[in-house]
Amino acid sequence: MSEQKLYAGHAVRRIRRANGLTQTAMAEALAVSPSYLNLIERNQRPLTAAILLRLAQRFDFDARSLTGATPGGGVEAIRRRLADPIFADLKLDRIQIEDWIAAAPDAAEAFARAFDRLSGGGGAREADAIAAVRSAIERWRNHFADLEMQAEALADELRLGNADLYGAIAERLRIKHQLSIRILPVDVLPDRLKRLDLHARQLQLSELLDPASRTFAVASELALLEARSEIDALVKGADFAERASERLYRRHLVGYFAAALMMPYARFLRACDATGYDIELLQRRFGAGFEQVAHRLTTLQRVGARGLPFFMIRIDRAGVSSKRYAGASGSPLVETDARCPLWTLHNSFDRPGQLVRQLVELEDGSRWFTLARTVQPQTGRAGGIRAEFAVGLGLDAGLASSLAASRGLDLTGPGATGVGLGCQTCTRPDCPQRSAPPVGRVLVFNDRERALTPFTWAMDEPQ
Repeated sequence: MSEQKLYAGHAVRRIRRANGLTQTAMAEALAVSPSYLNLIERNQRPLTAAILLRLAQRFDFDARSLTGATPGGGVEAIRRRLADPIFADLKLDRIQIEDWIAAAPDAAEAFARAFDRLSGGGGAREADAIAAVRSAIERWRNHFADLEMQAEALADELRLGNADLYGAIAERLRIKHQLSIRILPVDVLPDRLKRLDLHARQLQLSELLDPASRTFAVASELALLEARSEIDALVKGADFAERASERLYRRHLVGYFAAALMMPYARFLRACDATGYDIELLQRRFGAGFEQVAHRLTTLQRVGARGLPFFMIRIDRAGVSSKRYAGASGSPLVETDARCPLWTLHNSFDRPGQLVRQLVELEDGSRWFTLARTVQPQTGRAGGIRAEFAVGLGLDAGLASSLAASRGLDLTGPGATGVGLGCQTCTRPDCPQRSAPPVGRVLVFNDRERALTPFTWAMDEPQ
């Protein structure tokens, strides 16, 4: 907290109102002027360490509660919601959103919850649960410092006894937790990849799992046993309204710990820097799968030792996303359910197993360097359905020059592919791939001419 400015005016205002104080009275208690406190509450001044200490001492609260609790997930999260086509005719810039959050934090949070509920398919409880979990992950930028520290310490401890992580975890489960591991034939475990048999004190794994997935499975079990209190605290702090959200969030945190155990933060970040974030080398060095490494790249936000801010998305052939992590990237590419077919994320299904790279440019001029590759979970048998997904990674093109995958690509030249955030929000007039007109624009018809696309609209927005 001492290494970064902390703006938490909404939280300070909430504390003041909960104690029934005027700004003048609270300013006196904190030994600051009322005008300075007013600036703090409006997020125009950060909280200093001295003021934080006085707040903690005089109002009996945990200072850590000020972080990770920005209404609606913060400015970027609110902006991503406002990118929905329903708001296409509004011009809400970042300053307006910052002022709104500062002036009416509860209203901003109420908007975010209502939007998440309604955009999840008519208010379906399952969609509500997923939206709530995504919001909780966004608040932490998918970086959980307490889990990182514990996983890193445990990984170092395990390495002392056995260089093979899978073997070391298996031994710890056997000795400390009286759990043995048994690999079962698919005929014995036909519809499960993992099962915990407490009666037999066995963790049973399907033979369908490859080595990386087996390691992840046993690391997840160790997370449930040895990081339970930390995970419980994070789940409790999220204060979900639905039980399903709690379970989904817990599953995410368990997987997070398992990945951090397989790819300990400091060692993994050093390897990223040394290899130019070469994903294939990282897979081999840490015994992980492509999707596991891709997810891990979105979590490297330790204060004082940050990695590059990647985003990650996973879609199926129908374009439906099943995982989306913006991390610290702030990229709108992963925050909308409508995506551009010109993004090669969708084309990667035609090149299974190959890493596809692309430089894309959004309408606002921002450029993103993206990578995509298909993955197939170990769930299929001969003659059955084999699941297949496309995993996309990306980061700001201005930060991509050091990547091994970007070598030979001109990141600043004219070769970027112009993409949008779905046809309904995209106003590029010359896109031959367009499937729908942009929302909020007046269509223009001319029976004597035909444009490149079936839709032509007035360039000026209606008044």
